[in-house]
Amino acid sequence: QLQVVESGGGLVQPGGSLRLSCAASVYSLDGYPIGWFRQAPGKEREGVSCINTNSRIINYADSVKGRFTISRDGATNTVVLQMNNLQPEDTGVYYCAATFYYCSSSFNLNDYEIWGRGTQVTVAS
Repeated sequence: QLQVVESGGGLVQPGGSLRLSCAASVYSLDGYPIGWFRQAPGKEREGVSCINTNSRIINYADSVKGRFTISRDGATNTVVLQMNNLQPEDTGVYYCAATFYYCSSSFNLNDYEIWGRGTQVTVAS
């Protein structure tokens, strides 16, 4: 069964950057649309970005458009979320997830069956 693991979180100052990676064990991520989600303390989990299997469909939440970039790296079997100009409101646990459906701008959590354990992102001065 596919399993995904997030990495790359940390503490960064406002305006800084982080690069999150979603890696798979055993199986390739190429056959799965992948989404990134985040959950801030006391808030519901929300969609951040997703990418379909051939990278031709990509969606971003309005709050991260122009700052975050999602991409696939076939050589390393990862999906990368490059986060620039981070702000305190970006703080939270970031999760990657795989779906058997497709990358939709609705970021419906129920469409995603395989979840990682998350990586903490903290933006503070």
